[in-house]
Amino acid sequence: MTDNSGLQAVRVRIDEIDEKIQALITERARCAEEVARQKGSGADVVYYRPEREAQVLRTVMARNEGPLSDEAMARLFREIMSSCLALQYPMKIAFLGPVGTFTQAAADKHFGNAVTTVPLAAIDEIFREVESGSAHYGVVPVENSTEGVVNHTLDMFMNSPLNICGEVELRIHHNLMSKTRELKSIRKLYVHHQAHAQCRGWLDANLVGIDYAVVSSNAEAARCAAEEAGAAAIAGDKAAEIYGLEILASNIEDEPDNTTRFLVIGNHLAQPSGKDKTSLLVSTANSPGALHKLLKVFADNDISMTRIESRPSRRGMWDYVFFIDIEGHVQLPAVAAALSTLGSGGYMVKVLGSYPDAVL
Repeated sequence: MTDNSGLQAVRVRIDEIDEKIQALITERARCAEEVARQKGSGADVVYYRPEREAQVLRTVMARNEGPLSDEAMARLFREIMSSCLALQYPMKIAFLGPVGTFTQAAADKHFGNAVTTVPLAAIDEIFREVESGSAHYGVVPVENSTEGVVNHTLDMFMNSPLNICGEVELRIHHNLMSKTRELKSIRKLYVHHQAHAQCRGWLDANLVGIDYAVVSSNAEAARCAAEEAGAAAIAGDKAAEIYGLEILASNIEDEPDNTTRFLVIGNHLAQPSGKDKTSLLVSTANSPGALHKLLKVFADNDISMTRIESRPSRRGMWDYVFFIDIEGHVQLPAVAAALSTLGSGGYMVKVLGSYPDAVL
């Protein structure tokens, strides 16, 4: 038998706590409005400060004592921060569409749900939208833990003036979805090439002999499947919800730790947050030992390199540039010294951005 009096007492206590939480959120929002007044207005005013947000979320996670997980607590604060920032400066965020893609999920994870997200058809369109000022920031995929880099994103940085000012890591769960409720009724699968590669083992074991149609995104696959009888798609939960599809099989990716990294691009540079990463584009002459000398500069300055990729420079046959991620902010003395050494050594170095490590 439930102790109704005890349950009622707990509910009364919850109501009291909710009232206090609401009052504190209101006070925080008024402080956000005061921040906007202190900053003033104008083209040079920067309202979104990724380094400040990263510091706040790290502090939230460090002082968390449960029972909610660190990530759950940080997500709650992310939404509070998102709503407060919207009071200061409503932001428009461009992402790789259509609606329901993992890129949109990454944008929501990084900025919260108080921003306006704008779906665009291609990565180069996102860069152009942000460069023109039509969107304040953009979110683009850059690499997957199993399928490697997104070359189109890297290539866009060669000529773009935009900076990387944040990163998002998103755990990717692929689901098979359809209007039909039975696997045996599926005759066609709409799929993005990355999703197909990440789910190849499951598909070979469970969907043999059906037609495949490669589309531009997972959300586009879901949209197509919603319009055709006997068709299915591979996409995320949000796409199933948006396009009214039934999930027939969940988490069909071959690698359980399948993760995609996304970059936040904008016109501003992020300041140091205490735990940062710097992305570089480096070009060197095609000569013996050139790459070894390049890497030695980072080793001599005790700088850890977390990623290196080569891409054709498009300036001549067999001429390449290197995309490099290193630990630390460009304002750190060791990083600044390494970049100075590279510059004086004949390397062409372009700093793509220094930004906080992904928090969530």
